[in-house]
Parts: sequence; structure tokens; C-alpha cells
Amino acid sequence: MTAVIEWQALAPVLSVLVAAILGILIEAVVPRGQRFAAQVILTVVSIAIAGGFLVLNWRAGLGGPVAMGSMMLDGPTYFIWGALLVLGLASILIFAERRLNGGVSAFAASVATVPGSRAEADASAAKLEHTEVFPLALFALGGMMVFPAASDLITMFVALEVLSLPLYLMCGMARRRRLLSQEAALKYFLLGAFSSAFFLFGVALLYGFAGSFDLKAIADAVQNPTMGRGILIAGMAMLGVGLLFKIGVVPFHNWTPDVYMGAPTPVTGFMAICTKLAAVGATLRVFYVALSGERWSWQPLLAVLIIATMVVGAVWGLTQTDIKRTLAYSSIAHAGFIMTAVVGASTGSAASPLDSVSAAMFYLVVYGLATIGAFAVITMVRNPSGEANAIDSWSGLGRKSPLLAGIFALFMLSFTGIPLTGGFIGKWAVFAAAWRGGFDWLVIVAVVLSLVAAVFYLRIIVVMFFGEPAEGVMVGRASAFTWLPIAVSALGIAALGVFPGPVLDLATMAGTFLR
Repeated sequence: MTAVIEWQALAPVLSVLVAAILGILIEAVVPRGQRFAAQVILTVVSIAIAGGFLVLNWRAGLGGPVAMGSMMLDGPTYFIWGALLVLGLASILIFAERRLNGGVSAFAASVATVPGSRAEADASAAKLEHTEVFPLALFALGGMMVFPAASDLITMFVALEVLSLPLYLMCGMARRRRLLSQEAALKYFLLGAFSSAFFLFGVALLYGFAGSFDLKAIADAVQNPTMGRGILIAGMAMLGVGLLFKIGVVPFHNWTPDVYMGAPTPVTGFMAICTKLAAVGATLRVFYVALSGERWSWQPLLAVLIIATMVVGAVWGLTQTDIKRTLAYSSIAHAGFIMTAVVGASTGSAASPLDSVSAAMFYLVVYGLATIGAFAVITMVRNPSGEANAIDSWSGLGRKSPLLAGIFALFMLSFTGIPLTGGFIGKWAVFAAAWRGGFDWLVIVAVVLSLVAAVFYLRIIVVMFFGEPAEGVMVGRASAFTWLPIAVSALGIAALGVFPGPVLDLATMAGTFLR
């Protein structure tokens, strides 16, 4: 049998992965002083090329199984790839910010040195730059693109590892508070390894049930079983652990606050949305394509986990005093809001064509814009030792920089779901999808917990505009690498709150999985 590779259809993914390999070569052969510029240019150009190929393929109508059936090019794949490229580029641009740190990036001068050692001090004094973070981010982005597009479980597992391993490394690369950063990386790695093991056990059990790794074959086996349902339920549960860990659903969320807090802030913004976007896409494909015939088994359990997720995110968020940790619990709450659409499993109608898949994808775009913008702003609020992440340090920020505080307030209002922001339209979309799916009681719980979560968003706004200015805290002068993502995010949130139609229509059009 001759292997057939659809090179044009795979060009968006290949562009990113080839650039990552070239980035490693740059680290090996390009002089240290020229690596930073070379890596930034390569990263931006490769993502732009990938986006160009994606648009060309969409207009050419390319679709169906590709790469010998291991991946599926369909509507959700196109939409998620486009969102990953846009949001990934916006977040990776913040990696290149050097003005805020006195001419160096937010990443450690020499990651391999012992924190506090003479070697670290010498590397920092020399303002060394280790720019391997850019190819690592590209490898992670490539894995994120394959993950939701995989049509068999082995490809999905490989993609899971390709996206995860670079993230584990990047979380430990902070220039300041290196011990906290390395602790975050170790926790993420250990818990991620456990979740990958669960995922792989689930793959093995589902293979035992269906006799195939292919999602369509598993779906056929669910409809016409030849094995007992016990192995199916066990495999489905273990596979779900691996997927829900990446989304941050309770009780698989414990890594989120510590990793968000300890990782370099640009990396936190990158993985906060891009990982969640890829993981939700993969979860939708697994549960809607392979396990749709077992929806009466997984929907009730998933609904319980969603309630627990929203409760933990909303209530624990009220007690936080660190801005990054607050946004970590915010991300947990939003994972619950997104998953309300997933559990609803509703289909569109003539009156309301937006289904669960489309609603979840639209919500992820809106949430992604606000998340990237918020973490970009966090990098700019500083004290003499670096970022000022204590919420009390943000007191009076509205007087020091009304523009920056106003933009951050817009992001908080979008997280809250206030009308005329993109967050309001996103919540309406996912809640409407869950309601049409028969989970009206879950929507009521979600709305109540949205009101609870609004308290800590509004508290931050009150602190910024009505508190006395904190001493020793200033707004750093950032370059275009930070301001551009902030501007794009703010304009996107405002535009989607008033004119959501084009993106909603695109999500609706791209909301159908192929089998």
C-alpha cells in the first residue's frame, strides 16, 4: 500500500513544525547576538505562512481524512487552527518584549544554572539571552494544532506529548523568582505525566473494546458492541482524565494556580488559552465523534464535574490576593462555562443555527482575546523587583495610567460577561447551547456562579480606580511587542461585543465534524 501524504492540506502544521526545527538550528549555528532577531522573525513569518496556507486550503475546499487517515480536516479543524495561529502569534509576540526588563526578556539568562549561584549572577550581569523559548513555543503550537485534528487515538496521544513537553520546560524559565518557576514546572510535569498515563490507559482499553484506534471505528463499535460495556466505560473515564486535565476541569485542576503563578507571565498567557483551545477541540472530537453513542453515560458525570469546576473557580477566586493566581481560578471557572456547551451536545436549528460545537469555539476565541490582553497588561505593572502581582499593588493604577487600567477593566468586564463586551455574547452562546440540549438547570447554576465570579473581577476594577496609589509601583514602558497584543485584544473584545455576527457565522459554518 502506497502512503499518500496531502502536503498542501498539512501545510499549516508543517510550516510551524519546520520553523521549530529551523529555530533549533539557529540556536546551534547563529552567533548569540543575532539569535534573538532571527528567532523572532522566523516565528512571525512561519505563523503568517501557516495562516496563508490555511486560508488557501479553506477557499480551495480541501477536507476529509488526511495523512493516511490519522487526521481529519473539517470545519472545527479549520476554525481551531485559525484561532490557534492568531492567538498563538499574539501571545508569542509578548515573549519578545525586552524593554520592560532593561534590555532582556522575561526568560532566565541561563536556565541550566542553579538559582542564586555565581554562574546565574554572571549570566544575568552579562545580559545573556537564551532564545530557545521560540522554537519550544512553535513545537507546542504544532502539537496543539494536531491534537484537535487527530482522528485516531495514537496520533492524539503523540500530539498531546508534543504540545506538553515544551510547556513543561517553558514554565521553569522565568528570569526572576526562579525557584517558584522551577517548582511550577516540576508540578506541571509530574501531574501532566500522570494525566498522560491515564490517557494512554484509556486508549488501550478503548482499543480492546473496538479493536481499532480510529475514532470512527470506535463509534461503530459503540453502536454495535462485541465486548462488554465495562471496558468501554473504564476506557472512556481514563481518556477523559487526560483531556479534562489539560482543560483544567475539577478535580484535575490542582496544577493550574501554582503553574500560572510560577511560570513566566508570557508563557502563562500562551498556555492559558492555546492549551485550553486545543484540549477543548480534542475533547469535542472524542466525545462527539467516537463516543456520541454513549452520551447518556458521559453527560451526567460531566455535568457534575462542570458544577464542581464552576464552584471552585468562582468561590476560591474570591480569596486570592495575587493577580495571576486570581486569573488562574478565573480560568477554572471559565473551563466550566465552556464545558456547559459541551455537555449540552445540542444541534442547530433553523431558528438558532448555533450548536454546541460552534458556541464553544466562539467562546474560546472571546476568552482567548481577553486572556492574552490581561496577561500582557500584567507584565507592565511593576515594582523594583519585577512584576507587581499582588492585587494591593494595583491600587490606584487608574490614576497612574488611565489608559492601561481602562483596558484591563475592559478585559475584566468581558470575563464577567457584561453586555457590549465579547464575553457577554460568548456566555450567551454557550448557555443557549446547553439550554437547547436540555440542561436548563445547569445553565441556571452557571449564571448564579457567573455572578459570584463577577465579585473578584469587579474588586480588581474598584482597587484600580478607587484605591490610593500603591508606593513603589509603576507602569513599565513596553514596546510594540506588548502593546500590539493588548490593542488587538481590546479592539477584538469591543468589536465582538457589538458586532459578533461575522465570527458567530464563521463558527456556525465550521461547526460540523466529519467522520
